[in-house]
Amino acid sequence: MPVLEGLSKPQAKHKATVFTKNKSCQTNPISFFNNVTSWVNTGNAVDVVYLDFSKAFDKVPHDLLANKLVKCGLDKTTVRWICNWLSERTQRVLTNASSSSWKEVTSRVPQGPVLFNIFIDDLDEGLEGTIIKFADDTKLGGRANTPEERSRIQNNLNRLERWAKTNKMKFNRDKCKILHFGRKNGMQRYRMQDAWLDSSTCEKDLGVVVDNKLNMSQQCDVVAKKACINRGIASRSREVMLPLYSALVRPHLEYCVQFWALQLKGDVDKLESVQRRATKMIKGLENKPYEERLKELGMFSLQKRRLRGDMIAMYKNVRGSHREEGASLFSVALKTRTRNNGFKLQERRFHLNIRKNFLTVRAVRQWNSLPRTVVEAPSLEAFKQRLDGHLSGVL
Repeated sequence: MPVLEGLSKPQAKHKATVFTKNKSCQTNPISFFNNVTSWVNTGNAVDVVYLDFSKAFDKVPHDLLANKLVKCGLDKTTVRWICNWLSERTQRVLTNASSSSWKEVTSRVPQGPVLFNIFIDDLDEGLEGTIIKFADDTKLGGRANTPEERSRIQNNLNRLERWAKTNKMKFNRDKCKILHFGRKNGMQRYRMQDAWLDSSTCEKDLGVVVDNKLNMSQQCDVVAKKACINRGIASRSREVMLPLYSALVRPHLEYCVQFWALQLKGDVDKLESVQRRATKMIKGLENKPYEERLKELGMFSLQKRRLRGDMIAMYKNVRGSHREEGASLFSVALKTRTRNNGFKLQERRFHLNIRKNFLTVRAVRQWNSLPRTVVEAPSLEAFKQRLDGHLSGVL
């Protein structure tokens, strides 16, 4: 297998987990699917296109990037410094004992957020409907009830193809998929240039399996299989088991869970059983009921932890770092005579469980029921402390 070897100037690694301030793998799908679930809830057919760039970071042309850096307001000295930093990069291919000659790299940006975000910033210009970006992962969606609405989605795809051609990028059409939502969906086919895109029943969305029923059962099955502690561990003491559980198991159970909240009782029990088994493995707790094990370990049930996560997400949207996003997701309740918290939100109506169980609907009532002392916490950390005290007394 050939190996690509590169020399960069300067030699440095770039690592990023969040591509835009206050945005994440959780805020992205919540924002997008708030629209999708709202449309489906009111009887609409909805089509979502999952788009995939071919070797996105490797294909960014330096000359076009420089022009966009100027357009976004950077001064010429800074742009020249960035271009100098990107220039004179070389690479070669090694295979067995042979190697190619060194070649200059005229495209490609390091795997970091800023330059690539600037390059694709104008990707959605002129598009109609809902589009959301996270690095090289892009989703395009819209209602698909009528020929006009379906034509609008196709026109958006055509515009994206023109953008890619103009910017010397390329979509991997084999990996671009369509998900159809809604009971009366006509399963319209869409194309990119002369290639028809395949429909799919489920797709991975930033690490979460999203299926066309939106009940999240497939995601639950995937998580339940991943989240387990090897029974071959020599020590079963809580000093060993709890850190292992927190580091290796719980992240699977709670990654992005405010987006893919469980809807079916069987799925709720399936995930809770993972924590039940883990706590039962701890020496000295084997024969105690689950609730006693949790109390002795100072833990919440997973269901209560999800409620806690919901409330933290709500605080961020209403009073914290996501207030700008929250303004488009929630509506302030009409003034009422009440001694409860002063940040009440309007509760929304729903017809379908996929809407009822979505964060922007399911979490509002719990948020409204929180005491004033909790919601008026001056910081996120203070809110977490007061919330934990409140939840300790909630079954």
